Amino acid sequence: MTNRTITRRHYLAATGASALALGLGAEPASAQLATVRQGYQTNIWGMPTYYLMRSGALEKRGVKFQEFAVPSGNLTMQQMVGRQVDLGTYAGQSFLIGHDKGGLVAIALIEYVGKTAQVVTRKDLNLKSVADLKGKKVANQVGSSVGNVFVDTIGPKFGVRKSDFQEVRMNVNDMIAAMAAKTVDAMVNVEPYNAIAVADGIGDSIIDFSGFDRMPVLMAATPDFVAKHPETVVAYLKAWQDVAAEFKSNPTKVADVIYSFFTGKGYKLSKDTFQKALARVEVSPGFPGDLQKYLQGEAEILLREKKIDAMPDWKKALRPDFWAKASS
Repeated sequence: MTNRTITRRHYLAATGASALALGLGAEPASAQLATVRQGYQTNIWGMPTYYLMRSGALEKRGVKFQEFAVPSGNLTMQQMVGRQVDLGTYAGQSFLIGHDKGGLVAIALIEYVGKTAQVVTRKDLNLKSVADLKGKKVANQVGSSVGNVFVDTIGPKFGVRKSDFQEVRMNVNDMIAAMAAKTVDAMVNVEPYNAIAVADGIGDSIIDFSGFDRMPVLMAATPDFVAKHPETVVAYLKAWQDVAAEFKSNPTKVADVIYSFFTGKGYKLSKDTFQKALARVEVSPGFPGDLQKYLQGEAEILLREKKIDAMPDWKKALRPDFWAKASS
C-alpha cells in the first residue's frame, strides 16, 4: 500500500466538501476540552459516527468537533498518519497499517461490518463463486481493509491469487457506475453500494465476508491527541455510550438520519433497500477482551504480506483504559 497522505486542501479540492465546525450548546465546563477533528467514511461503515455527530450527544458532553468525510476508512487513516485528523473509524487491517506507519491507537470498537462487505458480480455474467473471478476485471479499493481481506484471505480460500484477476483500482462509491458501464466484471464493495447494485438489477452478491472475518471497526486516535487531551477522549467516549442505546431503542430514528445522508448525496435507493443494508451493521461500542487476539491474527497476515514492518506493541496500540474511564 502506498502510504501517501492526503492533505486537507487536496481532499477539499477533490470533493468540494467542507469541514463543518459544530458544537453549539456546549456546557461552560467544556471550555478546556479540545475540538476533535473527526474523520469518517461515507459508506455504511462511517454512518454510526455520522449519526453520533448528528445526534447532539457530543454537544451534551461539551465536545466540539470538525468533520472530515472521505470515501473509505483507509483514507481517514492516511490523514491521521499525516496528523490532519485526530479520530477516525476503520477496520482492523487499516488500523494495523496506521499503527505501523503513524503510531495510531485504538480507543474503542464501534461496530462489526463483516456482513456489509461483499463480492458483487455483474448480473449478466452469471458468476456463482469467487473462483469464477479468474481472468475477470475486479474493482477493488486498494489499501482498504476490505481490499486487503479479499486479496489476502478470501481469494486464496477459493484458489484465486492476486495474479489470477485484473485488479481495477477505484473508490467504493465509483464502483456501481463501473459495473453498470461494464468496465468491470465484479466489485469488492460495502453497503449501501452492494444493496443498490442488487436492487437495480446490476449485480448479484455472491458472498459476504462474515464467514471469514467479522471485521470489527475501531475508533482510532493519534497518539498526539490522546497524550495531550485525555479528558476530551473520555468525554468523547461517554457520548458514544450515550448514543449506543439509540441504535437499539430507536432504530427508526437512526435509520431516517442516515438514509437522508445518502439520498442527500443523490443516491436513489428505497427505504426498504437501505434498511436491509443498515441491518448488516452490528453497532456495539465497547472494548471487547478478544480484540487483541483478533488483531494479532490480522497482523500476522499483514506482516507476512509485507504490508506492515513489525508486530504491534499491544500496550501502545490498544488503549482500553479510556473506555474504562468513560464507563466508570
